[in-house]
Amino acid sequence: MHALFLILNKTDELEEVLAAMTRVGVKGATILDSQGMGSAMVIGDQDDLPIFGSLKMFFDREHPYNKTVFTVIESDELLDKAIDAIQSVVGKLDRPNEGLMFTVPVGRVIGMKKE
Repeated sequence: MHALFLILNKTDELEEVLAAMTRVGVKGATILDSQGMGSAMVIGDQDDLPIFGSLKMFFDREHPYNKTVFTVIESDELLDKAIDAIQSVVGKLDRPNEGLMFTVPVGRVIGMKKE
């Protein structure tokens, strides 16, 4: 069993990502409004510290906030399908400021219905 996390910077792609996940068999996910640490520091009032002023040029001001999507997936096969489905919408996430996807092994789940 795995937890699959997607931090999606291009929030306008959220509905398409969720639809793609559903098409391959993902039954549910949780979506959180989120913001990266760097973005929060740059948007905040840190102009008095020289390093933060110089960092502002490296952050994507078009996407200061993002969505974090996570789900628990029972099989390796479904996990691979879900990752492929997400990448079919958002791409490989290999360019700056696109987002991040990762998995974490899950030992136990309490409260999840089995099909």
